[in-house]
Amino acid sequence: MILLEYVVIAITAATLVFLVHAFIDRDTARIVLPVLLLAFAVRLIVNLLVIRSGLLPYGGDNHTYEHRAMEIVAYWDREGIQFVTSAQISGIYSVTVPCNLFALIIYLCGGPAPLACTSVVALIACALCIVVYRFARIIGADERSSFRLLTLTAFMPSLLLHTSSTYKDGFNAFLVVACLYLAASNVQRFDARKLLLLAPLLWALWNVRPYMVFMCGLPLILGFVASKRALPLCTLALLAGVLSLFVFFPESTQFAAGSFQEQLDQGQSEAVRSGNAEGGSGVVFDDGGDPWSAILPKLVYTLLSPFPWMDGSLVLQLGKIETLVWYYLLFWAWRGVRDLWRQDRRVFMVILLFVVPCTIAYATSMSNIGLIFRQRMPIVIAVSLLSAFAWARASQRRGQAPSGTSHHPPISTARSLT
Repeated sequence: MILLEYVVIAITAATLVFLVHAFIDRDTARIVLPVLLLAFAVRLIVNLLVIRSGLLPYGGDNHTYEHRAMEIVAYWDREGIQFVTSAQISGIYSVTVPCNLFALIIYLCGGPAPLACTSVVALIACALCIVVYRFARIIGADERSSFRLLTLTAFMPSLLLHTSSTYKDGFNAFLVVACLYLAASNVQRFDARKLLLLAPLLWALWNVRPYMVFMCGLPLILGFVASKRALPLCTLALLAGVLSLFVFFPESTQFAAGSFQEQLDQGQSEAVRSGNAEGGSGVVFDDGGDPWSAILPKLVYTLLSPFPWMDGSLVLQLGKIETLVWYYLLFWAWRGVRDLWRQDRRVFMVILLFVVPCTIAYATSMSNIGLIFRQRMPIVIAVSLLSAFAWARASQRRGQAPSGTSHHPPISTARSLT
């Protein structure tokens, strides 16, 4: 069983090597690969020495997902291998993709395989870094700034911690940023094949964190209709397709709208917010039970907490390290807003249409710093793209921009879809 676990780890590491060479040009891949292999290894080490050892008093969801995965394996033994949803095991709810994936690894290894499961999560985190690099390149950042952002993303404390075990936050961040990347890529160079890639991404995202599908909706629509090269017939076909959903499948559209409203109401309910606030990093606002009241301090806490002066657990204190890095990214992102608005407003709007609604949605359900610290990771990554753009512009102004500063990186046949 242990040998099979090591085999899975070796396969995931080999997959990472393949992804780097497939989606990053050869010269840059030489410096990217060691960084991502180190990030991959560090996550396995953190899992062994920090999370599994109990060195930090942190965890909960990761153990729950592993338990659900074991339940799926038991179900497979009875009914055969199949994709298990909440219809078969009610406790899975909206984390069917991670739980089924972990179940597959456990099934192949013949028993609990926490390190092998972590290796897959680490692979997803490294794939996220590759997407971040590509995203930064298409918005106009040079190779040096994009690599800098890739490295920073790979070792951001919250992402590192939550992709060093079987949490779903790495899945969520990867799927969200990948969808936004395809939207921004379509704005600049339309390719109908990218729409085909969105289907499995959105399906997986629905089975990881469903409400994030709606958060990505506006950027994805803009990515299609705002493309310079999108044919009018394609636009009409999209509109016709959307209208046909309302006409021929009204129950499906009502289900989607109702599901979003249900999730929003649940997150904003006083009972849920009060329950979350009872934790060690809970926050209580004087809002009279109205989620939209005291919205300004809620926005501040959503984006900027934990603050340097706050007391709390050891994990909260360690979280302040990332918060300081986040403040640094925000400073540069503000400069990037001005520059990107002037250079490519459509790409800027793709990022803005995700960050603003998502931040407001989280602010209206804000009640726990530890929880929002995990949930806002896609927001942090999206904003950090503006920082990379600002770094590149600052380098150009100083006359020290590296040679690879073309607006569009060379794209080989293997990279044509991204």
